[in-house]
Amino acid sequence: MLRFENDYSEGCFQEILDEFIKTNMEQTPGYRLDKYCEDAANKIKKACHSENIDVHFLVGGTQANMTVLDAILRPHQGVISPLLGHINVHEAGAIEGRGHKVIAISSGKKLDEEAKLSSESLDLYLTDFFNIGDWHKAQPGAVYISQPTERGALYTKNELIAIKSVCNKFNLPLYLDGARLSYALACDENDVQLEDLAKYTDIFYIGGTKCGAMFGEAICFCNEKFNRDFHCIAKHNGAVIAKGRLLGIQFGVLFSNDLYVDKSRDAYKFAIRIKKAFERKGINFISNSYTNQQFPILTKSQQELIRNNDISFNIECSIDEEKDATRFCTNWATKEEAIKKLEKIISNL
Repeated sequence: MLRFENDYSEGCFQEILDEFIKTNMEQTPGYRLDKYCEDAANKIKKACHSENIDVHFLVGGTQANMTVLDAILRPHQGVISPLLGHINVHEAGAIEGRGHKVIAISSGKKLDEEAKLSSESLDLYLTDFFNIGDWHKAQPGAVYISQPTERGALYTKNELIAIKSVCNKFNLPLYLDGARLSYALACDENDVQLEDLAKYTDIFYIGGTKCGAMFGEAICFCNEKFNRDFHCIAKHNGAVIAKGRLLGIQFGVLFSNDLYVDKSRDAYKFAIRIKKAFERKGINFISNSYTNQQFPILTKSQQELIRNNDISFNIECSIDEEKDATRFCTNWATKEEAIKKLEKIISNL
């Protein structure tokens, strides 16, 4: 079986496993107070061209989103998200479970673009909310976006700056989810670098789980207004582990020799090959993705033919009785042979 349904089917980079084995019997302080976490944090600061970032290592993406938003929102506040934002559709109410409403707003565009937040729709919503002053509704206390988006789209640098400008206008922090950040950084169409995230967001996180680590994410506070007591809040939310060095070791490897981005470059190239293979058959997509996720619209019979050839993939959403939007993911571990097999199967659809 060749699995294309997600980007975390495998374990981690061999270099990480080697480092785990090498350091296995060392004794270190717990809870991220070790030399490996310090070294990894310094490497991330260097990659972001900023010494002022406060780096925290947490165990997973949902824990990262839940803990950051719980830390920066007051009890009566919610977080603005795109309609298809990850926190709105794929985290089982984790944000609401901490008492904060996800305020999902539409871009006003067609559905395949609803994973992206526009500065215009954000400005309009916030202007209406604060002009009316309706204290019966959850007050916007932060803005959430992701790079890439849930449907594989990218924010341009100008779009990021425009969204940050609106956030500044209303004195709201901008939080960016980077669960698949390495794939965005690796693609040719991208013009947003780590140093831009450090400059134009208040908090962002660098994804590890889906980007070559065994597990873990690195949260980066770029604005010291929002990291107060974060160690305690992370512990309170069950988002830290006693063996914190396991996180530091992984991110130390990820940010050595440009591995974090370089090992995602093939995933990008392979995803584009999958995209072109479907396009050659005249198959449409629910979104125009430039990253490691592709979303072709397939008939039930086309899906069955692919599955019968021992290929797995996900259903993204239903289009009608005969068609579904599907999802095919590549990742850092995808092999050329797997892509060639999938291309051949697609050519016979």
